[in-house]
Amino acid sequence: MIGDFHFIRPWCLLALVPLALLVWAIRRRQDSAQPWRGIIAPNLLPFLLSGTTQRKILSPLLLIAIGWTVSVVAIAGPTWRREPAPFAEDTGALAIIVKISPSMKTEDVQPNRLTRSVQKIKDLLKLRPGAKTALIAYAGSAHVVMPATTDDGIIDTFAQALDPKIMPSDGDAAADALRLADQTLSGAGSGSILWITDGVAPEQSAPLSQWRKKSSTPVRLLPPLLSGSELDALKENARSAGANLVRLSADDSDVQSLARAAKFSTAVTDESSNRWNESGYWLTPLIAALMLPFFRKGWMVRTSAQ
Repeated sequence: MIGDFHFIRPWCLLALVPLALLVWAIRRRQDSAQPWRGIIAPNLLPFLLSGTTQRKILSPLLLIAIGWTVSVVAIAGPTWRREPAPFAEDTGALAIIVKISPSMKTEDVQPNRLTRSVQKIKDLLKLRPGAKTALIAYAGSAHVVMPATTDDGIIDTFAQALDPKIMPSDGDAAADALRLADQTLSGAGSGSILWITDGVAPEQSAPLSQWRKKSSTPVRLLPPLLSGSELDALKENARSAGANLVRLSADDSDVQSLARAAKFSTAVTDESSNRWNESGYWLTPLIAALMLPFFRKGWMVRTSAQ
């Protein structure tokens, strides 16, 4: 933020040099005592000169100097914020990680936890047309099913094909899945993570905590669970990942909430962007205010005569 303050066109500040020379020359010319300096003693000079008057604090020369300085600063392009590229996406990328374990086939949530999760993914994709989405599956190991893509149909097709039978091993590699999601998002310009699971192994607490210390990626947890001890245990074990819980709902309110939370501009936070937001135009009202006294009839002539 303010630590990134700089000028887009710093070479324009060289325009302050002629200003300094101009002010010095005009002040020297307006000094009626200048011809007598070096001839009359400095302590006697004020008493021997007559017709001199005290300069006004706000003189045309001072206002011109201030207006010139502010204008040069505005033209130099002060900035401290990056701006998105002209063709950057309006919606951030999203990495969806899904736990594919035998427990996800439990039918307490109809038709079962995994199928309901896939249905929620499909509904979410409809609310994010044209946005980048990646799909990651995990159990005893984590795997990228589909890297970030704007093709919703491919994500939906692969999500429907997820089954515990295709996973190499059973288990819980949640921390590995989150790290893999981070890597996938880094190639898509950053974004957020949607984590769908019905449980987190207690031994994952330390790895999840380590991942959270190294990552600032927002995580939202959507457990396909009903209220009960299983959901309470999941919330407790997933706390170290810093995930925001979104409760499963019978309607699409959960999906609507996820879509709103996942929508943000990725280009603004992209530190590799070389585009900076021009802020010099904020000085325009100040420049206009400094020029207002010059519209007063006779003000400049009267002051100059003094």
